[in-house]
Amino acid sequence: MSARLVLATHNAHKVGELRAILAPVLPGLDPSSVVGARDVGAPEPVEDGVTFAENALIKARSLAAFTGLPAVADDSGLAVDVLGGAPGIFSARWAGRHGDDAANLALLLAQLADVPGPHRGARFVCAAALVTPDGFEHVETGTLEGVLATAPRGTGGFGYDPILVPTGDTRSCAELTAAEKNAISHRGTAFRALVPTLVRVLGG
Repeated sequence: MSARLVLATHNAHKVGELRAILAPVLPGLDPSSVVGARDVGAPEPVEDGVTFAENALIKARSLAAFTGLPAVADDSGLAVDVLGGAPGIFSARWAGRHGDDAANLALLLAQLADVPGPHRGARFVCAAALVTPDGFEHVETGTLEGVLATAPRGTGGFGYDPILVPTGDTRSCAELTAAEKNAISHRGTAFRALVPTLVRVLGG
């Protein structure tokens, strides 16, 4: 494929994760042609949507307009049952400062301190959006169901990975290998669902 694909994220972890997810299913796409928003100097738009899908589209539209290239964006977060789906779209800034993983984890665990195991159900949710410069838009969603641990475990991943234990496993997402996590993750599920549309758009 000759077309480049731009990922609407300034998070280096996400760029690497998404390259790993897309590589096996888009073998003709050179990983070096998949770049992040920071690589192209794109500004970060205001994410004022009220759903994951709306925010993903806001980011993808902004980047497609800025670069003139097909743009992919995701918006994702943690939805906790006993909190009515919160932190949700506010996951990255739950403790008040965007991207402070340690503070976000500490606050959430404190809020759930008295919640017993059977009621600690939660899921990661991801909306993945593809927007092209000519206005084509497509969104897919993915989830990863699990329960929340009472303390962070593991050193892999990022965000809330250390406290979500996927259904059917005893390890947190941060204790999984990158390959194991990508195979079941909300982001992996959403982006794999997006692949047939990506292939059509990129001409591959």
